Amino acid sequence: MKTRIVHTIPLCTNIQYVMGMVGFLFFVIIGEGYSQSMEMELESAYPIIPTPKDIKYGDGTVSFNGFSIQSNDFTKDTGRFLQDFLEEKGVPYHTAGLAITLQRNSSLGPNEEAYNLRIDSVVTISAPSRKGAYYAIATLKQLFRKLDGKGHFPKVDIMDWPSFGIRGFMHDTGRNFQSVDQLKEQIEILANYKYNIFHWHLTDNPGWRLESRKYPQLQSDEAFSRDVGHYYSQADFKEILVFCKARNITVIPEFDIPGHTEAFRRAFGFQKMNNPEVLAILLDLFDELMSLADANEMPYIHMGTDEVRNRAEEVPQAFIETIALFIKKNNRKVITWKEGIELDNDIVTIQQLWAQHSPTAGRQFIDSRANYINHLDPFAGMVRLFFQQPGRQKDGNAMALGGILCAWPDNAVSKERDILRQNPIYPSIVFYSDAIWNGRPDYDQLYWTILPEVGSDGFKAFQSLEEKVIRHRDLFFSGKEFPYVSQTRVPWQIIGPFDHNGDVSTSFPIETEIKESYVVDGHPYSWKGPYMGGTIHLKHFFGFPSITDAERGTFYATTQIYSPDVRKQDFWIGFHGWSRSGGRRGGPFPKQGSWHHTQPKIWVNGNSIAPPKWRQPDFPVKSDEVPFIDEDYFYREPTKIPLQKGWNTILLKVPFDEPSWKWMFTCVPILQTQQGVKEAKELEFRLTTKAERNDN
Repeated sequence: MKTRIVHTIPLCTNIQYVMGMVGFLFFVIIGEGYSQSMEMELESAYPIIPTPKDIKYGDGTVSFNGFSIQSNDFTKDTGRFLQDFLEEKGVPYHTAGLAITLQRNSSLGPNEEAYNLRIDSVVTISAPSRKGAYYAIATLKQLFRKLDGKGHFPKVDIMDWPSFGIRGFMHDTGRNFQSVDQLKEQIEILANYKYNIFHWHLTDNPGWRLESRKYPQLQSDEAFSRDVGHYYSQADFKEILVFCKARNITVIPEFDIPGHTEAFRRAFGFQKMNNPEVLAILLDLFDELMSLADANEMPYIHMGTDEVRNRAEEVPQAFIETIALFIKKNNRKVITWKEGIELDNDIVTIQQLWAQHSPTAGRQFIDSRANYINHLDPFAGMVRLFFQQPGRQKDGNAMALGGILCAWPDNAVSKERDILRQNPIYPSIVFYSDAIWNGRPDYDQLYWTILPEVGSDGFKAFQSLEEKVIRHRDLFFSGKEFPYVSQTRVPWQIIGPFDHNGDVSTSFPIETEIKESYVVDGHPYSWKGPYMGGTIHLKHFFGFPSITDAERGTFYATTQIYSPDVRKQDFWIGFHGWSRSGGRRGGPFPKQGSWHHTQPKIWVNGNSIAPPKWRQPDFPVKSDEVPFIDEDYFYREPTKIPLQKGWNTILLKVPFDEPSWKWMFTCVPILQTQQGVKEAKELEFRLTTKAERNDN
C-alpha cells in the first residue's frame, strides 16, 4: 500500500466483481491515482476529529455496496455497532461484501484505548481492548461516505491513542432538567468524538433530580423551584447507564452537597445542613445511588462540596469525611470540586478543578478550569478550547487524569432545547475533543482570547482544525444547533482605548474620518492589527491576556467587506456576550434603541445600523428566573445590513465602563439555511488602513 499524507476521493480504475450469493452483483471498487495538485482538496475530503496521532493516506478509495464482518475478537455488540451503522446508511450485510476484521492485538502498547485502523481492499481494526476497537469504529464512521448508492472509504492507515484517560462532558440537570432523549442525543455525539465520561450533575438548588424510593419527598412539588415534577426515575438513570456503557462512556453521577442544597432542604424542611438528621439521610441517598450500578459500571461518585457560601450550608469536616469514606468503602472513587471543602491530609478524593484553582500537591485531579460553556462565546470560546492545555501539561499521567468540559446554564430556560440553542454545546464538544485527545504542547494563556498572527504555526494549526470542524458541521450536524462559521478570514484593525472620562457616549475623530493615525488630547493613536476572529475580546472578563489592560475607555474596530452585488446581508452582531449564568451579569440589559448600556455603535458605509427590537429590554442583573429569548447574537434573528456592490467599510465603536463585565464585539456575515448557519462564501475581506500587531 503506497502512502501519502493526504485524503483521497473516488477515482476508480480497478474494479473487482464478486457475484453475490442471492443472484445479484456485489462489488468492491479500489480507486487509485491522483495528481499532486489535488492534495489540498483530498486532504479536506475525509477530516477526522480528534486528529489521529499518526495517519497515512493511500492512493485511492474503496467503494462497496455490501460488507461482511469476517471475524470479531471483541464482544458481539462491538461488531453489531458497526453493522447497525452501515445498514442504517443503506449498505447491506453480505458475505461477498467488503471484508471487515476486528482483531485483538495487545502489542499496540499499554494504552487500552489505542487502535490501528487500516483500509485497503479490506478493513482491518486492531486494538488491545474493546475500547480501542470502539474508537476505531468511531473513526470509521467519520470516514464513511454514501455516493451514487455505494459506500466509500478512503484507503488509510491510522495509529491512534488518547493523551488523557478522562475525556468528559458535564451537564447540570439539577438547575434545568433535560429529557432522557435529549441527553441521549448529546451522549451519542460525545461517543462519536471519543469522549469516555458523562458527568451528570443531578442535584442543585432548583431540584433534586434523581428519584429516591426511600425519601420520596425529594420528588414532591414543594421541593422544586424549577421544572416542578421533572426528575429521573431510577429506571431512567439505569437506561442512561446502559446507553453510555454501549458507547464506551462511564457515567459520573454527582450529588452536590452541602452547598447547592436548597431543594434538599425544602424537601425535608431543614434550615441548616448541620441538622443532626442530615448526615444519615445523605448516607442513605448515596447508598441508594450506588445500589443502581456496581463499582465496575459506575466506579466514580461525585459529592460536590463547592461554593459553600452561607451559614445554612456549613458543616464540619467530619461530615464530609464520613460520606467520602462511606463511598470509598463501597469500592468507588470519590470526586470533589476544588474550590470545595478541603479535608486535612486527604488522600481519598480526586479533585476536579474549576475557575483557576490549582491541584493540591500529590493529589489526582481532573481539569475543568476556565472552560464553562455557559460563559463561552461561540467564536472566542472555541479559540480558548483549542489552545488551552488540559491539565497544564502535555499528557496525562497518574495524577493528571484528564479534563471535563462543563455546561452550567444556571439561568432558567423556557424549554429544554434552549440549553442547546443558547449555549455553543456542540461546537465546544467538537473543538475540545481534539485538545483532550491529543493534548497541547504548551501552557500559554496568550491565545486563550485572540487568535495568533496570520501565518504563524499556531494560526495555521487552528485554521486546520477549523476547516475540519466546518466540514463536520455540514456532514454530521445538519439541523442541529451548531452556531459556528469560519472566523480565520475575518480581519480587524483596532485603535484605542481613548479616554472617555466616564462618559461612554463621547465621540472621537474616528467617527468622522478613518485615517492611519490620530492625536487626541495630545496622545498619538494608530491602528493595530490585524486581529482575526468573529469575536474580539478587548479585555477578557476572566483576566486572560488581551489587547488591553485598561480599566475603561473606547475602542474602534474596522474592516472592509467586498460584495459581488447590492444586497441585504445577514450578520451576527453583538457587543456583550451574556453568560447564561448569573441573570444578566454585566447588565442591566439595554434599553430599547441601544445595543448595550455602554452605548456601542456600528456603521456600514457611514450609515448607522440600528440594534434589534428587544423583546425583554432594560432587565436588571438579578433576573435568573427570566429565560433568555434574544439576548445573544447567535440565537436571535440576524441583523440585516445593506451592502453595496464592491467594497463596504464597517466601523464599530466599543466603549467600556463599570458596571459592564465584557469588553468585546462580534461582527460576522452569515448565511442561514434550513440545515443551519453557514459561511457567506461570496463575500471577501480586506483591511482598511495599514496596521501593525504586537503581541506581548
